Amino acid sequence: MAPPLEHVETHVGHRSGTTRRSLLAGVAALGALGAAGCSRVATASTKEGGELLDRLRAAGVVRLGIAGEIPFGYIDKNGELTGEAPELAKVIFKRLGVDRVQPVPTEFGSLIPGLNSQQFDVVAAGMYVNPERCEQVIFSDPDYQMLDSFIVRKGNPKGLRSYKDVVEKNARFATGTGYAEIQYAVEAGYKESDILIVPDQVAGLNAVEAGRVDVFAGTALTTREVVKKSGKAEATEPFKPIVGGKPHVDGGAFAFRPTETNLRDAFNVELHKLKKSGELLRILKPFGFTEAEMTDLTAKELCGG
Repeated sequence: MAPPLEHVETHVGHRSGTTRRSLLAGVAALGALGAAGCSRVATASTKEGGELLDRLRAAGVVRLGIAGEIPFGYIDKNGELTGEAPELAKVIFKRLGVDRVQPVPTEFGSLIPGLNSQQFDVVAAGMYVNPERCEQVIFSDPDYQMLDSFIVRKGNPKGLRSYKDVVEKNARFATGTGYAEIQYAVEAGYKESDILIVPDQVAGLNAVEAGRVDVFAGTALTTREVVKKSGKAEATEPFKPIVGGKPHVDGGAFAFRPTETNLRDAFNVELHKLKKSGELLRILKPFGFTEAEMTDLTAKELCGG
């Protein structure tokens, strides 16, 4: 995995929007690796639905935009591309007649602009599907769903099991840079300027263990994995945050340029075959995903209909 950024803690200020997860480090250094020798595939379409899939088959390679984030898409310690999204992409694109995948690392916030400016062909970063993003790209159906969870001290002394609990019990609250959990807490009534922002779940665990905060919010997967070796902290049971007054479930998917509906549709066909056969869970399981993260959510639902 890439070397981590220095853990700098801040209090959150105003944000124009939320990203799915924060960026783990080393992306800038990896950019040269992803770009080196990167063969450009022309993407101008001359037929309805786009011709990118045909051109990818002819080139034999598809360029994947990744954000250097474990477990979604990253370069491992051996310099190899891995993560739930790249490993799934390898299987699906092989079935579509494209033998190789090539990583193009970038910052999470640059994934959609990079896709639409043709720096890569597909976003393979486990990106959450939401209406704002659906105005800029088209998504496959989600390959996973995700609930939230808290890191708390052993025994959960304050009884924190929801964002409402955090507000009502005046708990000291932390989450990660750019995490969707910032807005979930704010929607529950937590003052945004009081949120302690840390780089990632490891820094969040450290903050809870050291007593600097009472709770760190993240995804059920990342909190579950990071507390495994902790003697001072534990993860709470997964729960659905309240968004717009209703329980909400996030779903992560692959993103495509809006003109490339043919590629997106072909990708979906193979994705649903993997879901039906159970092979999808086998592909994602090494990265900490369980049956609880499997989903029948659709991009249409998460885009708002």
